[in-house]
Amino acid sequence: MTEFDTGLPSVRQVQKYIKDKQKIAIKLTTDETLVGNVLWQDSQSICLSDESQQPILIWRQALVYIKPA
Repeated sequence: MTEFDTGLPSVRQVQKYIKDKQKIAIKLTTDETLVGNVLWQDSQSICLSDESQQPILIWRQALVYIKPA
């Protein structure tokens, strides 16, 4: 199991999105784009709350990019 390294810039950036409750867009390897707020992250996944307030669990391997919406 991969250890969660909070010192990595990418982890810190996602933590900032969580803290600021900033809406983001996540592009997936399936070419789908999801928009919402990050609820939490761990070493393997990110949980996104979409417009309908439904939590979506996204495996990190499926990410292409994350950017402010």
